[in-house]
Amino acid sequence: MPSLSDLTEQLAAAVVVADKADLVTLAAVFDHLGSITQAAGEMKGNPGADRIQQLAGGTATLVQRILLNEVADADASLREVSRSATELQQMVEQALAGRSIPEPAMRDLFVPARESSVAAPPKGDPLGGEAPCNPEDRSLVLDFIAEATAHIESAETQLLKLEDEPDNLEIVNGIFRSFHTIKGVAGFLNLAQIGRLAHAAESLLDRAREGKLEIADRALDLVLESVDAMKRLLGMLSEAMKANVAMSVWPPLAGLIDRMHQFLSGASTAATPAAPAATVAAPAVPEFMKLAGGDQTVKVAIDRLDALITHVGELVIAQSMVAQDVTDMRRDNPRLAGNMAHLSKIARELQELSMSMRMVPIAGVFQKMARLVRDVSRKAGKEVELVLTGKETELDRNVVDAIGDPLVHMIRNACDHGIETPEARVKSGKPRQGRIELKASHQSSNIVIEICDDGKGLDTDRILKKAVAAGVVSADQAMSEQDIFKLIFAPGLSTAESVSDISGRGVGMDVVKKNIESLRGRVEITSTKGAGSCFTIRLPLTLAVIDGLVVRVGDQRYVVPLLSIEQSIRPAAEQLSTVNGRGEMCMVRGMCLPIFRLHNLFGVGAAEQDPTRAIVVIVQDNDRRCCLLVDELLGQEQVVIKSLGDGMEKIAGIHGGAILGDGQVSLILDVAGVMDLAAAGHKVAA
Repeated sequence: MPSLSDLTEQLAAAVVVADKADLVTLAAVFDHLGSITQAAGEMKGNPGADRIQQLAGGTATLVQRILLNEVADADASLREVSRSATELQQMVEQALAGRSIPEPAMRDLFVPARESSVAAPPKGDPLGGEAPCNPEDRSLVLDFIAEATAHIESAETQLLKLEDEPDNLEIVNGIFRSFHTIKGVAGFLNLAQIGRLAHAAESLLDRAREGKLEIADRALDLVLESVDAMKRLLGMLSEAMKANVAMSVWPPLAGLIDRMHQFLSGASTAATPAAPAATVAAPAVPEFMKLAGGDQTVKVAIDRLDALITHVGELVIAQSMVAQDVTDMRRDNPRLAGNMAHLSKIARELQELSMSMRMVPIAGVFQKMARLVRDVSRKAGKEVELVLTGKETELDRNVVDAIGDPLVHMIRNACDHGIETPEARVKSGKPRQGRIELKASHQSSNIVIEICDDGKGLDTDRILKKAVAAGVVSADQAMSEQDIFKLIFAPGLSTAESVSDISGRGVGMDVVKKNIESLRGRVEITSTKGAGSCFTIRLPLTLAVIDGLVVRVGDQRYVVPLLSIEQSIRPAAEQLSTVNGRGEMCMVRGMCLPIFRLHNLFGVGAAEQDPTRAIVVIVQDNDRRCCLLVDELLGQEQVVIKSLGDGMEKIAGIHGGAILGDGQVSLILDVAGVMDLAAAGHKVAA
């Protein structure tokens, strides 16, 4: 880290060229002041360090107010910043020389004017009227949306913690800073609705900082409503930016702000004597206004990142094709063999690096579930604790985006159907408070998400009775416990006693199954009546590549996902049989499994007809297992998944395409789809 003298010189140089409209330079001034404050704090034993920190901190607060457009006279404020920079240079020289330093005068401009806690919007000011975005501010608005979204998600997480620790002022201060920063930048960008909402929420939180009210019950509900409303407004702003139009007015906003004003007015009349407010560090300057320092990051548009990953995949395919073309040449040329091995290593590492750029923690999705559990449990009159494990687990951004809805349905069902009421739990000898565990972990090349509860478990008799009544299964149909568990995924089937605004319409779990299967995943269920249930979701880490076994059927090649494969064998004649009504069967480890001939399903000619001269690949989908008859196993490959193009997205039994190392195209099998296709007796044209 530069010396304190160097830091003050850098500060002085930045202040000389600073202008009230130059946000980047002002952000640099703010960063320099922060570095000076930090460096002065490390001057142990020097009596002047505290006074340097005091002046640098006050000046940083003033610079931040200039950035957030909170000063009446920006030019006068900048003159004060320049004066402070000169004083800091002198103070540092005196401190390093061992001379005493007089206490700096904290000028009026350093102290922000106190805002009215219950100030209402000016009369005649249309709440939420927005002017079209200035084209020059477009990039700032887009950055603001991203940063404000992060602030709101952080505030929501902190609010849920505050419910358990209502006296923790540090949490209140953190939430206040989030809304304060949003308000300041919204004012700078002339985003009226967002600024009004942030100001109202900030005013309520400010009362809590002063010790005049507790963020609990109604106050907590109002702040959470503000969080939800802010998310809605940010979404509207994002859509308006895409359409290049002015942001529309959101009518419910006026009512929410009015309720907050009424609550604050009522709290004012019954306020207790104010407790000394905790010292709060100045809010951070918005991230998009800062200069990069330390660990540097660069924001990249998603479409550019996806394009990079696509091109890297093409590079890996091209490298593999070249490697196959020069196979014979490498035997006689050791240098060429070494260079090709090195190229292969670089291509593989580049692909792994590009894929890792799409990996994000699942923490964001998990944190949203905490809010869901709070709201649903309160509506249902239950006490539920949510325990989160493995929030740092990373997976593909596209998987994270898609897994949110299934988790919402499953967590909601755990609260509503799984966990009993406090009275029922006490009666059955359980703690009053139910427990839901949401866990994520890596297993091999997959991510495993578990949703477990200690509720009443699945009642197989009740599920079967409901399924028969709904016509999903017949009354005389023999079903295993797992078969009955799977009935909860049937469309329109619900075991709820009545329809409520939480659940009971029979919509939800069928969506869960479809969404997870669309991600090449599966759901497993374990349950014990009276003890609880556990739903396990297994998903691939990424949707861009797949580890597969390349097989030959006639003159065609297919890729079978390794995740679905149990084993492969060449069956003996005594293992084969034909069962009336079920077709060809193969005895594998004491189980009689159906044989599905891929050449029949996909209309491939010149394929091996004798199973004893072919290979059967045993695959599984949840609790279903079967044997796929193929001619030959060609080897294992990691392939890049390619779309088949318009009009061919939904071919039964086919998940997509892949270009193999020799440049030929191979189809990737959808094992669940192949089983359904075979069971239905259909055939796909080659």
